Amino acid sequence: MKELLRLWRLFRPYRTWMILGTLAATVTLIANVTLMAAAGWFLTAMAAAGIAGVTMNYFTPAAIVRGSAMIRTAGRYGERLVNHEATFRLIASLRVWFYRHLEPLAPARLQQYHSGDLLSRIRSDIDALDNLYVRVLVPAVVAFISITLFTIFLYLHAPILAATGLVFYLLSGIALPIWSRARGEAPGRRIADDESSLRTAVIDGVQGMAELTVYGATERQAARIDGLSRRLIADQARLASDNGLTQAAVGVCASLSLWVLLWLAIPMVRSGALGSPELAMLALFILASFEAVAPLPHAFQLLGRSLAAARRLFGIVDTQPAVQDPEGPSPQPTHFDIDFEGVGFSYPDAGRPAVENIRLRIPQGSRAAIVGATGSGKSTLFNLLLRFWAPDTGSIRIGGHEISEFGGDDLRRHIAVVSQHTYLFDSTIRENLLIANPEASQGAIEQACRVAQIHDFIADLPEGYDTWVGETGVRLSGGQGRRIAVARALLKDAPILLLDEPTEGLDAETERDLMRALDRLMTGRTVLLITHRPAGLDWVDQVLVLDRGRELARGDVSVVPKAMAAELLVTAAEAAAGPSS
Repeated sequence: MKELLRLWRLFRPYRTWMILGTLAATVTLIANVTLMAAAGWFLTAMAAAGIAGVTMNYFTPAAIVRGSAMIRTAGRYGERLVNHEATFRLIASLRVWFYRHLEPLAPARLQQYHSGDLLSRIRSDIDALDNLYVRVLVPAVVAFISITLFTIFLYLHAPILAATGLVFYLLSGIALPIWSRARGEAPGRRIADDESSLRTAVIDGVQGMAELTVYGATERQAARIDGLSRRLIADQARLASDNGLTQAAVGVCASLSLWVLLWLAIPMVRSGALGSPELAMLALFILASFEAVAPLPHAFQLLGRSLAAARRLFGIVDTQPAVQDPEGPSPQPTHFDIDFEGVGFSYPDAGRPAVENIRLRIPQGSRAAIVGATGSGKSTLFNLLLRFWAPDTGSIRIGGHEISEFGGDDLRRHIAVVSQHTYLFDSTIRENLLIANPEASQGAIEQACRVAQIHDFIADLPEGYDTWVGETGVRLSGGQGRRIAVARALLKDAPILLLDEPTEGLDAETERDLMRALDRLMTGRTVLLITHRPAGLDWVDQVLVLDRGRELARGDVSVVPKAMAAELLVTAAEAAAGPSS
């Protein structure tokens, strides 16, 4: 149960809300039981008084009945209000907590996880923890408090009634939940895993539909999705069946408790130890009191799913980042030249080094290009420079400072990246631009877009900068999305610019327009461009050609002319068969 203790510590900021919600639920339950019991006593006492022809004070019991009804109504509303508030705050907090632990792991430690699996953890698994508070903790605490009070109430009337009532309370509130917990643990764990696998399979099917169609694998993928769906439905059906059985068993326990109470109490009425109104009160009281234990079997059934979700979350949270931030403050460089000195690095379980003994110096304000075929190590150097991985040998310095002295976020504040895979969020153009600089004014946004040669296009849109771009920017072309990325880099105004295959996948005209925009973006910045194409080499001061992680040629453009670089690129492309860098 260590997961429960860890979750309870995470719940610390919201314990006040949780306590208030639990108190509201307890008061509501007690008010409901009081209403039933008081109504039973009142009606019976009024009937007995009428038969006997005597008067009685009906104001007090009537006030108790009405007061209990009002408290029950207000308590029910207050319970829902407080518990929903606590739940929403808790889920929001857990998602932020999980993302803060997830972000330092990217990309090195997340390569083993599918995006669908991560999505399932941050959504379904965190949603499952909602059950832990609302449907497990609150019912368990309310049941414990209520059953204690109810047993004392029965004891004040007759110890034997308290003893028999407690037996059925324990049977419904402990034995049935234990059985339900044992039955629900394995299906709950499978549901957590199958939901993740199903989401992953669906995402793969949608995103890879073209490839699946080409290779004739659509039916196989559909069969896999169908199999996961059937298994998930079967486990959910089992849990639903078990829940129905336990609820029926609670009903049986309540009825048996009533029969036993009547069997014991009727002789007491005959002997005068109990009055007839008290018998009616106790009968309705015992029936209503089982509302306290009725949610417990289902609550403990859900516990297996919640704990499985918690273990999946903690499995990622407990992962150590590939690169640890230094304990001290990050340096504040006054210049931004870049030095790679004998850098070597191998990915885990790789057969050969990704890069080996790389040396490259880029003075501040100058431009360098790293060229080579896929698998030559270009992207690896970017990942090392961004501190996503740490080099095995050698060093990388920015402004004379080892990058290991920088915190990851502090280092990346000095670097802007324009990638071949421009990610645009399902939001407006303006909000996608403001990611780089949330404080940027509209004038700064428009100026950046003019430099990126995208402002005129945006201005012609009906909603301008408030145009919704769709998921992953689906409503924009590749070139338009890439120019928005250039504008975003301009808004960040970082002294170092990394260009990762910025013209990949673009036609010749769009490529030419984008390079003009990039030329203006590169002005005054320390630039590192990686590409396997000759486009853009006219704009750089030096070129480093890589093949299978090793330096093949290096020099300024006069030493490694464009034609030679292109020839080397073709040779490397034909020879290289290694994995993507």
